[in-house]
Amino acid sequence: MLWGIAKGFSYSQIALQLGISANTVPSHVKAIYRKLRVDNRSSAVYEAVQHGIIRL
Repeated sequence: MLWGIAKGFSYSQIALQLGISANTVPSHVKAIYRKLRVDNRSSAVYEAVQHGIIRL
């Protein structure tokens, strides 16, 4: 899911790629934010890159 956030995809686009409901994506994103201790997309991407979770 972080790949979609990093690429600027909408929740609907992420849901389509993963084959899940668009209503499910926000709860997953909130869990990612909580685990990375951030509160927005850009901070999540920055922290994920810093921790080696994703590469740009």
